[in-house]
Amino acid sequence: MSPAISTVILTAAVVVMILVVMSYATNYLNAGMAENEFSSNKQFMSTTGLQIDDIAWTVGRTQTVSYSSKFGTVEVQELALNYTFQVHTSSGWENLTAPVETGIIVYNMPVSSYSMGNNSFERVPMSANSSFLLSGSSAPVSQVFCEEKLPMNDGSYTRIVVVPTLRVLNSSITGTQQNPTSYFKFYLPVLENGTNPYNSQSLTLTGDGITKMTWSEVDKVIISVSFPQTASGFNSSFFNFNSTTITLNSTSNPQIPPNSVVELYMGKVLVTIGQV
Repeated sequence: MSPAISTVILTAAVVVMILVVMSYATNYLNAGMAENEFSSNKQFMSTTGLQIDDIAWTVGRTQTVSYSSKFGTVEVQELALNYTFQVHTSSGWENLTAPVETGIIVYNMPVSSYSMGNNSFERVPMSANSSFLLSGSSAPVSQVFCEEKLPMNDGSYTRIVVVPTLRVLNSSITGTQQNPTSYFKFYLPVLENGTNPYNSQSLTLTGDGITKMTWSEVDKVIISVSFPQTASGFNSSFFNFNSTTITLNSTSNPQIPPNSVVELYMGKVLVTIGQV
């Protein structure tokens, strides 16, 4: 074999080796960038959950939350949850005329870019309560979790999800007859997709209305959650609540004594992808 041919073969081999190393390095770099992006957007989704609480109870208030993403996308999955209320009063059972339907906010990262492992689930923070009803003034009105569940109809993703949940506050007011009346106020944000999407890596949240319902002489409340998008994979196991039905009465925690007043506040929040 002539020296010229040997040189050509050696050069070609070196080029192939360089290309292989570059491909490996690029894939390794992209994998690290995707993992860092997923981790940083946990904070973005947590911040979004907190902003929902600021927006839902003030009509017209607007807040924009920015994020950075090369591999993932953010979307609103509409009508993902149905909350149903049954209230027992001195006149018998009273139901809402229709379930309260709300969407969720989802950050989708393709598993080809980053994977937690199929059926992985993690709450953010990890110590967060898994109930859809929490009590107290500092209780959140949303849950955030990370999950990879395959297969699902919309594709193969590792997800970070913001889910509207309920907060309840209770107090007692003593009247002129010195007989205290217990008040229970439930708060639920209702997320809907905004009408004008924008090409920007941000979410704009807008308070768009508050609905209030009141019941008197209440001694029992039953709250249930169901999942209209079960066929698409957004089912009970996806949300992983510790229960899909909660009953509040004189022996529960919190307790609802007889002759209580129950108020339900539903704050509508428009979620627009991009800045308005």
